[in-house]
Amino acid sequence: MTENAHVQNAEEAPACERPLAPLGLLAELTYRCPLQCPYCSNPIEMQRGGELTAAEWHRVFNEAADLGVLQVHLSGGEPCARKDLEEILSRAVDAGLYTNLITSGVTLTRDRLAGLAARGLDHVQISIQDTDPAKADWISGYKGGVPKKREVARWVRELGLPLTVNVVVHRHNIDNLPALIDYAVEVGAGRIEIANTQYYAWALKNRAALIPTREQFYRSLEIAKEARERLKGVLVFDVVAHDHYAVRPKPCMGGWGRNLIDITPTGKVLPCHAAETLPGLEIETVRDRPLAGIWLDGPAFQKYRGTSWMKEPCRSCNRCEIDWGGCRCQALAVTGDAANADPACALSPWHETFAEIAERESNAPAPPFIYRRMSPSSAI
Repeated sequence: MTENAHVQNAEEAPACERPLAPLGLLAELTYRCPLQCPYCSNPIEMQRGGELTAAEWHRVFNEAADLGVLQVHLSGGEPCARKDLEEILSRAVDAGLYTNLITSGVTLTRDRLAGLAARGLDHVQISIQDTDPAKADWISGYKGGVPKKREVARWVRELGLPLTVNVVVHRHNIDNLPALIDYAVEVGAGRIEIANTQYYAWALKNRAALIPTREQFYRSLEIAKEARERLKGVLVFDVVAHDHYAVRPKPCMGGWGRNLIDITPTGKVLPCHAAETLPGLEIETVRDRPLAGIWLDGPAFQKYRGTSWMKEPCRSCNRCEIDWGGCRCQALAVTGDAANADPACALSPWHETFAEIAERESNAPAPPFIYRRMSPSSAI
């Protein structure tokens, strides 16, 4: 099928299902990572080897720019594990994309970061696990992360790059949110992303160890609200809410197949980074087909794009083009059918069961973490 045919098919689709240009590309350069975070969003069964080369990423970035993508997030795993990161970054810059490096920072040197900045890197996002060194080491399974991350944050600001601090919150660090916000201000971040753990992939294995209580979650919202007002003009807040305590779902990645393309280390093209958990999803790769065709009419992107796939109560809901049905991976995990209503929605027949899971697990003693490469942890 030609690219013109792809465009024609898209134009013939119903208006609500006609894809606009994606804004962002999540480029997962590698699954290799020195950390073992128990909420890792990478697949449980990760494909080893076969990573896209720098030359292949070059072609992908050019295709993405032609498609209308504005920004690329260089992610992983740990993107700094790629020895050719510099070349990959240069190719993204050459394509005219805004570049964001998403990193734990623990393997970076100042010279390497300076070299990336010189090649045109636009932004850095550093993930932190906690401000308490012992607790951060326990959560990440990596020793010495806190002082190194603070050092990397200082280098980022010295090199004149904007900085985002990302923290995934859960029952073991959510009560330390005031200190985490203060940390972002201290290191000169312009933005903080407070992301409540999303329970799929490895995080689902550790849900009972990670899930906070309802009281912890609502208290964290008040803390974030107060800090947002107090730090207006200093720090921008992006809060990803906890689904188990919601009454309406979040749109998956801004809506399935609407805003973002995720490309795995081996070139699989996904509507969201957990989409591989959905059985029967026909996933294409950039090695087999141009990116534009996959975005416009690829079966994985069309599967839950728009509203025609929806069952009740979603199909007739007046919010169906606001939340776009919520999270398909969550619907599958809880209900056994990815096309069912997201259980985060109060209108879902599974909402009460979903909330009961959170109440039961969050109020029970936390079991040890299950790490990818180690035996279960002991609590700190």
